[in-house]
Amino acid sequence: MYLQTVDPSTGRPLARYPKHDAQAIDVILERGARGAEAMRALGMDERAALLRALARRVEERVEAWALRMVEEVGKPIAQARGEAKKCVWVCEHYAETGARDLAADEVDVGGPRARVVYEPLGLVLALMPWNYPMWQVLRFAAPALMAGNGFVLRHADNSTGCGEDLEALFRDAGFPDGVGLQIRTNHETVAEIIGDDRVAAVTLTGSTAAGRAVASVAGQHLKPCVLELGGSDPFVVLSDADVARAAEVGAKARLQNNGQSCIAAKRFVVVASQADAFVAAFREHLAAAVSGDPRHEETTLGPLARADLRDALQEQVQASVQAGARCVLGGEVPDGEGFYYPATLLLDCAPGMPAWDDEVFGPVAAVRVVADDEAALEAAVHPTYGLGASIWTDPERVDAIAPRIQAGAAFFNAMTASDPRVPFGGIKASGYGRELGKHGLHSFVNAKTVWVAATE
Repeated sequence: MYLQTVDPSTGRPLARYPKHDAQAIDVILERGARGAEAMRALGMDERAALLRALARRVEERVEAWALRMVEEVGKPIAQARGEAKKCVWVCEHYAETGARDLAADEVDVGGPRARVVYEPLGLVLALMPWNYPMWQVLRFAAPALMAGNGFVLRHADNSTGCGEDLEALFRDAGFPDGVGLQIRTNHETVAEIIGDDRVAAVTLTGSTAAGRAVASVAGQHLKPCVLELGGSDPFVVLSDADVARAAEVGAKARLQNNGQSCIAAKRFVVVASQADAFVAAFREHLAAAVSGDPRHEETTLGPLARADLRDALQEQVQASVQAGARCVLGGEVPDGEGFYYPATLLLDCAPGMPAWDDEVFGPVAAVRVVADDEAALEAAVHPTYGLGASIWTDPERVDAIAPRIQAGAAFFNAMTASDPRVPFGGIKASGYGRELGKHGLHSFVNAKTVWVAATE
């Protein structure tokens, strides 16, 4: 039994990796549990030193990692290189700030002494996706390890090679044996792994459906979990927006990672007074995307990661057009090998259309024109998702508008992004819990109260 990886630019097989059987998984979990205990025993300075060593090893492997991401998931080489470099940043960030943010909090309770200390939970099972196969692992792992936890990784099937590279990274950086081991197995065995007594907690980055399944199993076993799930993020262009800049950033935000990003801008809400200018400029930027072999430096739009993902995207586009949307750019599967899909622009989108209601995971932008700013802010709210939002307006209006944005993040006059310095995560069906920032550092700790009575 094997896991098969495929080159999305050609559709041809890359490599086969043997799956771990039940006995092998048991060995991995036992090693992982011992690795977690070894991390717990380390002091803050020792953990920080390991993270710095990790950062140096990533720096040495930027090009190799970038090529691996290109071949397994079709990420354009320049973006893959950027992802690897961002992994360096997150390791360095927590090496620098972790000890401070994990320091005990003294609490004034009168006569007794009380403090809150932050202790690791133990072994965390990381269920990670293919679209940012290196960054999404390390953005969880860096704070979790700094907090003294260990982890084992179940990566997506089509990025198994990335998982192997990550396992080697932790070994070569000098982490205790058992930290960062990859489990190569079917989805069906994940529930059993979650239920294993050696697993203390779970983190998942994936679809909303996967999140429901994992949360259900974790709940049965009373294990904490962090769920970073799907999104249908609004990109809102208000009456006082810089339209030229919004159109330029909007195209980048929609096409990043070949449109396969949970926080990519997906629903474009534009007030009528700005619509003509925005749509014209937006279409021009989308049309300028260079589709081609992701190994080429000039490529900005590579293939989708799998054939089934492209098929599902085409079905969403066709169903939306049948429901009344107008396709003014792209919208057709190109001839030739690989899982390519063109930059696509749909106008006259509205609730009831798949391109508006559902998460669209590919380079398809859905635009809806509304009467005024009030209508735009109402349309920005999605009944199901709440991951991030990008709002374009006068900065003086931020304090008034931000409370109305139902999402885990509201970026004004900027593209939504994840940053090690601030928490990242969603609400509603976009998940719960947080990664990154101080909040992410505290996701997998026991906030223990230590109370010392006053002596007489």
